[in-house]
Amino acid sequence: MPSSAARASANPFFAFASSLWPHVRRWGVPVFGIVVLGLLASHAHKVDWAGAWQALWRYSPLVLLAALGLATISHALYGCFDLIGRHHTKHKLPRLQTWAIAVTSYAFNLNLGSLVGGVALRARLYARAGLDEATIAQIVGISLATNWLGYGLVAGSLFAAGLIAPPSQAHIGATALRVLGVCMVLLALGYVVACAFARGRTWRVRGKKLQLPSARLAVVQLVLSATNWALMGAAMYLLLGQQVPYGITLGVLMAASIIGVIMPIPGGLGVIEAVYLALLSGSVKQSTLMGAVLAYRALYYFLPLMWGLVLYGLLEKFSGSDPSGSE
Repeated sequence: MPSSAARASANPFFAFASSLWPHVRRWGVPVFGIVVLGLLASHAHKVDWAGAWQALWRYSPLVLLAALGLATISHALYGCFDLIGRHHTKHKLPRLQTWAIAVTSYAFNLNLGSLVGGVALRARLYARAGLDEATIAQIVGISLATNWLGYGLVAGSLFAAGLIAPPSQAHIGATALRVLGVCMVLLALGYVVACAFARGRTWRVRGKKLQLPSARLAVVQLVLSATNWALMGAAMYLLLGQQVPYGITLGVLMAASIIGVIMPIPGGLGVIEAVYLALLSGSVKQSTLMGAVLAYRALYYFLPLMWGLVLYGLLEKFSGSDPSGSE
């Protein structure tokens, strides 16, 4: 396979795109961030923050406990993503340790960003446990693929079914959104097909041998991830007092999640609030809406970080002392 340099020299457009991308990544994301935060600022002065705190304190203990239960199940289910990677790579770490590493990294990921929690922390803990770089790369890759393929399946289904009406400022019609949804679903299903029929299912990336999982394992990835996203939407549905249809609640949550990932702000702080204000402020009283968002952030982000810190301490204590994983 030709190298990137060879492709660039043979294809002027590729060379131009390669030189342009670092500038887009450097300036495009911050500009997008300014736009999103500007959206938040344009709504922030309209929000009754005192009313939001009052709405937060008016929650019944049973509702908060139910939402916390859904959040806990969701985090536990996410830990199973790395068990898929364990089955695929056939590494010998205990299942409980593998699951604990995934749960810990997810809690850090939500609050500190994907590069810190989803990649760096997970790679460190697996390396300390003795896994090699190629195995770690496959585990991380499978986990990320599981999460976002399930996202594509669920979000695409919502878009294709017409359950999500795009806001006027989005400049995308209902038909275009449905087409986008169909493409997202086909992409997720195409992954299963690729896993079933790709011959050899082995590629070399930077000298590392990578393999697609089996079709059965790919189906498990989609089912677990779709269930996880559904649980997240159910938690917010409860916190909104069931005032918004579940499909719309889930769709807004998924929109907020993807924008939160794109934005280089730890935990999507302010971004998630902006998306909810923009998409649901006309359907729910703003104090109630912001109270629900604050409760969701506390139950799904902050509390799991507390037990994530405990798990991290235990994993560091009982893993090998050599960060490289060598004996």
